[in-house]
Amino acid sequence: MKSLVDDPSQVQVSVVEGEKSTILELRVSPEDIGKVIGKHGRIAKAIRTVLQAATARGGKHTVLEILD
Repeated sequence: MKSLVDDPSQVQVSVVEGEKSTILELRVSPEDIGKVIGKHGRIAKAIRTVLQAATARGGKHTVLEILD
């Protein structure tokens, strides 16, 4: 994520573990939210797809939430 934004020092990722799922909460500066989401949500969707593929073997559902 740090390579996508203008202010990499503002990137924060928090992990919330549940029984059947893991939630990754992504926080970036307000000016960089558009860069993380992309046009029509394409970048966010691609990140979520890669994340799900990477965690598929673990058996847990992984969710990415982009917070402002």
